[in-house]
Amino acid sequence: MGTKIIGVGSYIPEGVAKNDDFENHDFFNEDGSSFPHENDVIIEKFKAITGIAERRYLRDDLNTSDMAFFAAERAIANAGIDKETLDYIIVAQNYGDVKHGDLQSDTVPSLASRVKNKLRIQNPYCVGYDILFGCPGWVEGMIQAHAYIKSGMAKRCLVIGAEALSRVVDPHDRDSMIYSDGAGATVVEATDNDDSGYITHKSATYAYDEANFIFFGETNNQEITDRRRYIKMYGRKIYNFALINVPDAMKATMDESGLDIKELKKIFIHQANEKMDEAIIKRFYKLYDMEAPEFIMPMSINKLGNSSVATVPTLYDLVLNGKLENHEVNKGDLIMFASVGAGMNINAILYRV
Repeated sequence: MGTKIIGVGSYIPEGVAKNDDFENHDFFNEDGSSFPHENDVIIEKFKAITGIAERRYLRDDLNTSDMAFFAAERAIANAGIDKETLDYIIVAQNYGDVKHGDLQSDTVPSLASRVKNKLRIQNPYCVGYDILFGCPGWVEGMIQAHAYIKSGMAKRCLVIGAEALSRVVDPHDRDSMIYSDGAGATVVEATDNDDSGYITHKSATYAYDEANFIFFGETNNQEITDRRRYIKMYGRKIYNFALINVPDAMKATMDESGLDIKELKKIFIHQANEKMDEAIIKRFYKLYDMEAPEFIMPMSINKLGNSSVATVPTLYDLVLNGKLENHEVNKGDLIMFASVGAGMNINAILYRV
């Protein structure tokens, strides 16, 4: 028994925050010291490294669960299924249902329960739960859904990645310009077709030295009293970690399949940093003594920023719907999903459309 994707949907918030909108922010280093450059220089360097020109923020009256619901509705409609036939709803998230202006994240009930409620699903045997796995959460949710299907415990699952990072960023930390909001969802079901679907995967957690590369910490502005905690990261450590470990996980996934790397048509990688993603893909192909093919890696980070667990499914939805120039996916194409994030966690899936 295999697993195939039968429906895809995403929700991209309407609010656009451009780089120029950060011109009036007061940025500080982690120790509270000021930067030696003006904001326009900081923003210019930021754009050159990350590739981000703008990002999306959700409306004040919406929460993470709302975005997850919108994406789920679209995926279910795209699949053309009865929502009551879902066995599992798996929602990847990291910060709960963060409400606008609140100091505390709302984590009870789970986002999956909230989504099930919003979908008005009556079937009590449709089980909903959340998964906290950093940015690779949606990919890990897909791995878990495949395990349920492979074992015979489920025939159909809804996997969602949703995050409102704009509500957990420190406005005095220049890394706040990286993050954005969004949601992506897929419906997967059992298949006995050997010609398509889920092929292989690799998943790993590096926590011996790397567990706290991403963490919750205080504002960089030490001149104010702020009770909130914000998402923080050691960017250079993450970059070096990802550059070494993500290509290895991708290669292990590819090698386990026994398929030829030349068959691979697209790599849907977590949209964290344009330069980092380009370096990962280059290193991955170098492991096969090859140059990376042109247009192998779709990118949405320029307009959408880093929406954590939502980036990969949203990117896949955009390509399927012809929304990214020079990128398309056709039946029979061999593709890969890959991600890296807090934990530090890494995963990859090889999939035949």
